[in-house]
Order: sequence, then structure tokens, then C-alpha cells
Amino acid sequence: MSIGFEKVFAMQNALNLSNSQIITTYVYQVGIREGQYSYSAAINLFNSMVNLLLLLSVNAVMKKVSDNSIF
Repeated sequence: MSIGFEKVFAMQNALNLSNSQIITTYVYQVGIREGQYSYSAAINLFNSMVNLLLLLSVNAVMKKVSDNSIF
């Protein structure tokens, strides 16, 4: 669930920051610029858990709808 940190980060500036902030650039800002490493790690952990939940949900739906699934 990533749209590319590098592309968004390269295009950000002070004028469009409020509209172009995504989870990965926010984690970079909090973790690297502000030095809150544990908070940025918690955000990444939450993001990973949401990704896992979406993966398992879509896999369960695909098992019911068709014979194709990940596992």
C-alpha cells in the first residue's frame, strides 16, 4: 500500500505540504527530522497491520468468490 515515497517527497514544498503529506513522508518527518524514532516505528507498525488486515480480507473474499487465492 505504497504510492512511492521518493516521488511524493521530491515534489513536496512548503506550499503544498498540507495536501501532499502521506503516511511515509509523515513517518520521515517525525522520525528523521524530529528524532522521534519510537513514534515513527509505531506508525509504521500500524501501517503494516492495516496492510495485513486488507490482505487477509481480500484473500478471504477471493476464496469465496473464486478458486484463486494467495493461500
